[in-house]
Amino acid sequence: RHFAESAPRYDFATRALSLCQDASWKRRLIAALPKLKAPVCVDVACGTGDVTFLLADRYGEGEFIGVDLTREMIDLANHRNRNGKVRFTCGEMSRLKMEDASVDVITGSYAIRNAPDLGEALAEFHRVLKPGGTLAILDFCKPDSPFFQAMQFHLLKFWGGLWGFLLHGNPEVHGYISKSLRGFPDRKSLEEIFTTSGFRIFGSKKHFGGMMMRYVLQKGESRTQRVNPQC
Repeated sequence: RHFAESAPRYDFATRALSLCQDASWKRRLIAALPKLKAPVCVDVACGTGDVTFLLADRYGEGEFIGVDLTREMIDLANHRNRNGKVRFTCGEMSRLKMEDASVDVITGSYAIRNAPDLGEALAEFHRVLKPGGTLAILDFCKPDSPFFQAMQFHLLKFWGGLWGFLLHGNPEVHGYISKSLRGFPDRKSLEEIFTTSGFRIFGSKKHFGGMMMRYVLQKGESRTQRVNPQC
């Protein structure tokens, strides 16, 4: 319901909330991906499709699928779509309708923070990625320090609430961002979860004074999948 309400003004809101840095962060995310000839790319929580289209611009001859839970977002993405190699579909990031080891690249912008179960979502990404496949993530970064976590919470509550009120007359529309970080792991814990879930951190970059983080991860072997050779 939240994203259905915010869909018509979502692109403007992301620019406003990021002080017009959002597009630059997303371009850098795509630029950090490996060189591939014709990859299968999946953009989870694709919204109105901006990162999905950037993937198509980057790789050209690949296959590009944008997945989002919200029909209103998918409708806007389809309306913008002029590329026959790009398609959009409604779906959950934790239940992708794709075969095992069938995807070269997964991207997610402001995505994993909204997963009902982060471990489940990462396991699903690991399942559909090919061996050595790439997971690229852009999302808020929760500080390790409780003091700075509190500062971040109140800053985001004010800033998100302000734009929620200005754009929708409801501060909860974007004020929810601060609440979503309460159950999200801090930076060190998140990186440990990546490793446990079978991903190697290939590269990372802080944005916005550390408020945002970009990760480029490579699929390896999940600890839960490792077998003792003596067994």
